[in-house]
Amino acid sequence: QVQLQESGPGLVRPSQTLSLTCTVSGGSITTRNYWWSWIRQPPGKGLEWMGGIAYNGKTEYSPSLKSRTYISRDTSKNQPTLQLNSVTPEDTAVYYCTRGMGGSGYQQDSWGQGTQVTVSS
Repeated sequence: QVQLQESGPGLVRPSQTLSLTCTVSGGSITTRNYWWSWIRQPPGKGLEWMGGIAYNGKTEYSPSLKSRTYISRDTSKNQPTLQLNSVTPEDTAVYYCTRGMGGSGYQQDSWGQGTQVTVSS
C-alpha cells in the first residue's frame, strides 16, 4: 500500500518561496500511468488542485497558479516536490500530496496527511 508524507516549513514569510517535499513509500513515483499531485485547502474553503507530475516527468498546472508554481521530482529519493513563489497570506492552507491516474478532475486514490503552511510576517 502506497503511503505519502508531506514535509516542509510550517511558516513562510510573504514574498518568499514555499517549498514542500512528498516522500512516497510502498510504490515508485515512476510506476506507469500514475500522477502525483499537490492539492491545498485554505481555511474555510474547498480543495484546490495546484498541479501534478506524471510517472514520466510530464507536468501540468492549474492556470490560476501556473505562473508561481513549479513541480518536480527526485526519482532517487522517490519524492515529488512543490515550489510556490511569491507567497501571500492567501496561500495559507493545508497542503496535500496525492496519487491518481491523472491530474485535475481525476480521482486521487491516495493522500498524505497534509501539512499546514502559514504565510505570515
